[in-house]
Amino acid sequence: MSLDPNITAAQEKFGELIQSEYERIDRMKADTEVTDFEKLNKIVVGILPGDGIGPLIMKQALRVFQHLMEPEFASGRLELRTIEGMTIENRAARLQSLPDEVFEDVKKCNVLLKGPMVTPRASDPWPNLISANSLLRRGLELYAAVRPIRIPDKNIDWTFFRENIEGEYIWGNKGIQVNEDLAVDFKVQTRQGSERIARSAFEFARKNGKKNVTIVTKANIVKLADGNFIKAVRKVGEEYPEIEIQERLVDAMCAKMMDPEFSKGIEVIVLPNLYGDIVTDVAAEHQGGLGTASSSNLGNKYAMFEAIHGTAPFLMERGRGDYADPCSLIRAAGMMMAHIGYGDRKNRLDEALDVCTITERKYVITTDRDGASAEEFTDYLLETLNRLK
Repeated sequence: MSLDPNITAAQEKFGELIQSEYERIDRMKADTEVTDFEKLNKIVVGILPGDGIGPLIMKQALRVFQHLMEPEFASGRLELRTIEGMTIENRAARLQSLPDEVFEDVKKCNVLLKGPMVTPRASDPWPNLISANSLLRRGLELYAAVRPIRIPDKNIDWTFFRENIEGEYIWGNKGIQVNEDLAVDFKVQTRQGSERIARSAFEFARKNGKKNVTIVTKANIVKLADGNFIKAVRKVGEEYPEIEIQERLVDAMCAKMMDPEFSKGIEVIVLPNLYGDIVTDVAAEHQGGLGTASSSNLGNKYAMFEAIHGTAPFLMERGRGDYADPCSLIRAAGMMMAHIGYGDRKNRLDEALDVCTITERKYVITTDRDGASAEEFTDYLLETLNRLK
């Protein structure tokens, strides 16, 4: 009996996808070039302002970054390079989420500071382009999304290591519409991808005196992909015998992360892509909202630092973009400073942000005109940095 032609077409497409993964695994095996920032005479910082509130909060983040890194800019060690062409208007006109010439400019930088960018949905007035964020992460092999969450009054100091390329997102636009009744999407896990995110998490834990790495999955249901992820993390963990490994299920993690008994001992958390996206957003809300959280996207050669929230169309449509909270992108700039070798500046920034957002709170961002504007808050932050010298 001959197969349904829809099944035959689906099998052929699935075979092509599997072949592409074999090729990507080979590229991962060959990806051994690591940037040593201490040896660079000049570090080029690419600026991608983004859409919506992106350019507005980027202006404030750069004020803080340039203030803290003033000696390095004066000496020529640092160079800022604004990269044009990544607005949603240009991407839509080009029908390219990441235009070719823009990506070439991106690759000429060592690190990137990125504002939020529109990823169109079916109901949006834009072509349904795939995520520019995902293309940047994949194109630069930024496999580790590192997101810190600090809630001092609850004694929480967590660092999330989200696998940034694989999982449900890597074939997010490559699912198979078998027929009008059946659509299939995929989840992809490789040993190489899982082991390299695990190694990043364990190395961070060892270097920062952490004693615990917690794996978050849904392995009780997603037996192969999540089960193999756990096996890969535990295999890497054998090289770090001083670090305890524990496991949590993603639904329980979202529901109970604020329960001290449930979260006892958690310090460093490693997760597959989709779970990491969800869990870190939930954790950020507990910290004070998405506007308070930042993310670094790390690879062997490149790194990109960004806010974790979106473009805030609600604020822009109501003329309140200037009242957006710039803290997420400011914190991302702090993470970038530490990554390129200036952890002391990040520590100064963290101390000042604690004063401005927790202990003193002279100006408070509320995203409406009753609160501080992004510029007023940044003025306050810069004054606090000078006061704490």
